[in-house]
Amino acid sequence: MRLSRVPRRLGGGERRGILASVAFGWFLTLGLRFLLPALLPQIQGAFRIDDSTAGVAITVVWAGYGVMQFPAGLLVDRLDERTLLSLSLALAAGSLCVIAAAPVFAVFLVACGLFGLATGLYGTTRGIALSRFFRSNSGRAFGITLAAGSLGSAALPVFGSTATDHVGWRAAVGLTVPLFAVTAVGAWLTIPGGDADDADAADDAASVGNDEDGDGDEDGDGDEDGESGNGEVSVRRTLHTVFTDRTIVVAFVGMTLMLFTFQALTAFLPTYLLEEKTLAEGAPSALFALLFVGGAGFQLAGGAAVDRVGTRRVILVVAAVGVATLALLPHVSGLVPLALLVVALSSRIAVSSVLNPYIIDALPDEATGSTWGLLRTLFFLIGATGSTIVGVMSDLGLFDEAFYLLAGVTAVAAVLFVLLPKR
Repeated sequence: MRLSRVPRRLGGGERRGILASVAFGWFLTLGLRFLLPALLPQIQGAFRIDDSTAGVAITVVWAGYGVMQFPAGLLVDRLDERTLLSLSLALAAGSLCVIAAAPVFAVFLVACGLFGLATGLYGTTRGIALSRFFRSNSGRAFGITLAAGSLGSAALPVFGSTATDHVGWRAAVGLTVPLFAVTAVGAWLTIPGGDADDADAADDAASVGNDEDGDGDEDGDGDEDGESGNGEVSVRRTLHTVFTDRTIVVAFVGMTLMLFTFQALTAFLPTYLLEEKTLAEGAPSALFALLFVGGAGFQLAGGAAVDRVGTRRVILVVAAVGVATLALLPHVSGLVPLALLVVALSSRIAVSSVLNPYIIDALPDEATGSTWGLLRTLFFLIGATGSTIVGVMSDLGLFDEAFYLLAGVTAVAAVLFVLLPKR
């Protein structure tokens, strides 16, 4: 995928439409992934499962999401973003229908995997689309889109919890299906397709001098790697370069550890607040929403801070705050103190807006989609195990200790970020 293939004739209104479609799609995609943890107590009651088994269900969602990242990267190097984003939203709608109607837990678990796979098409494609259509202000576009996802993660669990009180968790999930379907149509109508861009792509490549080999491989002949058609060799060589690049390796490992702790935290925070902090009904959902509202603000602030002081300083602060807040969580009680701690804890959500552009910028242009997709597959698959580990520790009576473990893992990430090269 060549990020230089940008349709130069897009007007301001068209770009706003693209950003709105991509951002709202992410609002739904990420929001639904955090709706399920918010509904875990009701889901556990319906299927009569323990915390460990519930943790496996959340792991399956994130593992499915992770598995699809690399294939999505390969596809985005060959197809257009409109097709993949629209398809992701449509398939997600179908999988949510199965989740809502699942008669037994086994079917529910399979449907969770399908939802993860469907939404996995969105994540990688979203990042490449933003880098492609908003080259001059990609940081702002990333910040807006990621903040939209955080707001979705706040709004949809509250909506789901409220709806569950009136119509049950199955109907609450089912009510989101039309939103996905309509958004899929909207993405198809507002995001330019590959064919529409080809005429401008060649002109753009020539005007900015990005077609370095001069072989015209942007003209649709399929030789996108610029290496006499041997794309597989080029990708392997690119991956070798990536995994020997200190910049990428340090950022990748640190990101993986932060994602592990984040997925573990968000999978069980509502349950932990309900069972261990004995908060009133509805308070855990409100604090869970507060986590993502605060996260949206930190994502926007984090991107702006990177422009001023650099990635390393910002990510070190985020990691340090993450260690302190996770270690303090077992010792804090009461609604107001917990609310203040959750706001501080939400700063870790800025990791994606701080590190994603850093890593993408370090990747070679000739295989950006496939390489970024592979990295995302690896750190999401590893990160997905976090919820299962916390679920097992909870069943062993070690719920508090699980958060100490997450604080320790975050501390290891902080040490790695000290080694992060400046860019």
